[in-house]
Amino acid sequence: MLTLQNVTAGYGPTTVLRNVDFSVGDGEVVALLGPNGAGKTTLMKTAAGFVRPRSGQIEFDGTPMTGAQPHRYSRSGVCHLPEGRGIFPSLSVLDNLRIQCGRRPAKDAIDSVAEYFPELSSRMKQTAGSLSGGEQQMLALARAYVTSPKVVLVDEPSLGLAPLVIERIYEALGRLVERGISVVIVEQYVQRVLAMAKTVYILRRGEVVHHGASMDIDPGQIYERYLGTD
Repeated sequence: MLTLQNVTAGYGPTTVLRNVDFSVGDGEVVALLGPNGAGKTTLMKTAAGFVRPRSGQIEFDGTPMTGAQPHRYSRSGVCHLPEGRGIFPSLSVLDNLRIQCGRRPAKDAIDSVAEYFPELSSRMKQTAGSLSGGEQQMLALARAYVTSPKVVLVDEPSLGLAPLVIERIYEALGRLVERGISVVIVEQYVQRVLAMAKTVYILRRGEVVHHGASMDIDPGQIYERYLGTD
């Protein structure tokens, strides 16, 4: 579904990713792990078109995408949910949904929120920035329900949230998987994401140091061998 082959990328003179091979299958859940500064967010941005690779190739659903603009990735079916919610805080919840649904009727977005995130149903006129952190994350996730994506890239969905809210967020991600949507998750709670993921990639200093089935790796080994401080 989504493939990065031998990708090197970064910002200005700084190289962040080095010769990265990364792939996501149809309907697959992939955990992307690594210590701070490993390049996880850069990989997600590169896979969504926000960072252009210096070398290597990107292919999505059989179509070459290397160097394409982010809107082309989005229209092709890539939904990027960045770290830090990724909403418009000064706009109302309803206006955020209108932007997210693009050409689709706003009613579809509202109906999806009512079904999957009832907490937001009564807050349509409220500014998104005044929502709680969990409600803001739900609003960000709503994009994946109204844009009909093929792959959802989720960067730190549980960051700063209470345990009960994290469960709600993962329930919402689970429903996406049930619909056959591929999901890539960058997550700090290793055991939580490994319980959901089929495949795990571990980055360290911009390179893939482990790739395999999540069921074959011990979370304790991840901390000991890969997630130490740089």
